Amino acid sequence: MCGIITICNYTKHLLDYDEKIMTMTKLLHKRGPDHMGYFMTPHCLMGHTRLAIIDLKNGHQPILYTHHDRTYRMTYNGEIYNMTEIKNQLIERGYTFQTMSDSEVILAAYIEYQEHCLDLLEGIFAFAIDDGEKLFAARDPLGVKPLYYTLQNGTLVIASEIKSLLSYLGQAIVDEKGVKELLGLGPSLTPGHTVYKNIYALRPGYYLYFQKDIQVHCYWKLHDASHDEDLPETIQHVRHLVIKSIQHQLLSDVPLSTMLSGGLDSSIITAVTSQYIHPLSTYSVTYEDQNKYFQAYDYQTTMDDEYIHQMVTRYSTHHHSIVLKQTDLIETLKESLIARDMPGMADIDASFLLFSKAIAKENKVALSGECADEIFGGYPWFYKPELYQLPYFPWMRDLDQKLDMFNDKVQKLHLKDYIIQRYQETLQEIHTDNRKKQLIYLNTQWFMQTLLTRADSQTMRASLEVRVPFASTEILQYLYNMPEEYMFYKGEEKGILRQAFADFLPEDIIHRKKNPYPKTYSPLYEQLIEEKLKESLKDPSNLLFQFFDRQKLENFIQTHGQSFSAPWFGQLMMGPQLMAYFYQIYLWGQIYHIQLEF
Repeated sequence: MCGIITICNYTKHLLDYDEKIMTMTKLLHKRGPDHMGYFMTPHCLMGHTRLAIIDLKNGHQPILYTHHDRTYRMTYNGEIYNMTEIKNQLIERGYTFQTMSDSEVILAAYIEYQEHCLDLLEGIFAFAIDDGEKLFAARDPLGVKPLYYTLQNGTLVIASEIKSLLSYLGQAIVDEKGVKELLGLGPSLTPGHTVYKNIYALRPGYYLYFQKDIQVHCYWKLHDASHDEDLPETIQHVRHLVIKSIQHQLLSDVPLSTMLSGGLDSSIITAVTSQYIHPLSTYSVTYEDQNKYFQAYDYQTTMDDEYIHQMVTRYSTHHHSIVLKQTDLIETLKESLIARDMPGMADIDASFLLFSKAIAKENKVALSGECADEIFGGYPWFYKPELYQLPYFPWMRDLDQKLDMFNDKVQKLHLKDYIIQRYQETLQEIHTDNRKKQLIYLNTQWFMQTLLTRADSQTMRASLEVRVPFASTEILQYLYNMPEEYMFYKGEEKGILRQAFADFLPEDIIHRKKNPYPKTYSPLYEQLIEEKLKESLKDPSNLLFQFFDRQKLENFIQTHGQSFSAPWFGQLMMGPQLMAYFYQIYLWGQIYHIQLEF
């Protein structure tokens, strides 16, 4: 994986921007510590940082390809899993290749097919291509890899991370819409938006062309189709699609590993991967004193240890159990915030960053079970009427209690109306009354994007490439049109997936209830984050005072987070986790010098 930068203006010479693009590219060093490269023409400057995974010797970027006396330039982040098939097709059409890298294949495919090359690509990607007259940029269909952009005085600037665009702009402004995104929807975001003024995200499944202005187009979207297979055929089809996706993502010139929680999704990936890689390295994460303090509740019913042990024993993996210290978790809240460039999932982000750093000591690539719940219906809002019948996003429980925390200035923004508006806009994009389809679309466009942003930002900060086999357009499209009774086979969440891999996994794991990424239950963590948050309130410039009712904020802290009884977002952000989120908002204001316009 890599980091990409592009500065482009076809009516203005940009060569005096050389120091600017170098500064922006260096900010992405951790995304690609193996090589840093640049290519500059009068109208288009490109920067690239490389994490070498395929063709370690010859895959440096930006990459050039000359065809019929015209030179094309590209900076690219991602992996194309079917590059061999595309390459062979292009060779038959007369193209030649100097490397074994997938980047050269993408560039040649664009030269041959223009934007229709995207119909061929199976993988995760974000890239920009300059042909001297126009710029073409694209992002993978499910949004695994990020691409942000801003247009300033006719100059288009593209980057893998927002921090590089903020460096270009020289300021971080959050206007009224950004405040609504942050406080109403955060850490999720409206597709295509960020919290920053004039900075946008290219949506998953979209591409853009740029000459004097930007033209954005959708090239992939879920669509209705008939489902003509009976239950046994459907079970086998699901099994085939998942195994196929995992097989494709084993393409690598460096060792692979898997993240193993002992849950259904990571166990399936580990079981299948171990058929091709032996011994397979597996990694799990927990916290010091977790056995001592763990408390089961509705969303997290069991600890992972016993289930992990069963998988390690069954498949003889080379297992590493990463145990995180509470003090490290607190200290990493700052770096995880910088990795995401906005307040995120607090200690869940920080934990994932520490976990990724531990994996990266021995492996450059890890496969994760991310995205299965959004596609196969693993979350409670897929099957609990009190959640999916809400007139807004079902992962926002007790919204009125949340909104009551804000001060009068924020109350005047009518956040609830904004949330409902964004919810309705998303549903209108697919024109269906089928509740299952609506939930899959909502989850893949919103909740899954939040988790994919977490995965990319934190793993790339650790110089680790994470692959997500369940984030497959084939799997998603098939599940989208599958009858709901098949999806919840035998009344279980992800029932069809459980049945498809019943012979791969121990019985306990096949029927294990969905548990989220583990959080810490240590009273030491609660004590430490409470102290940090209390200390931050002594700072009169604390950004929290711009958003929250001070008395309610102080009451929240004094009650050790108990005054807010429901998760702020999803399944985990409550109590100490919510304190950590508020502390990240404070850090964000300090580090990014946030300027509010509302």
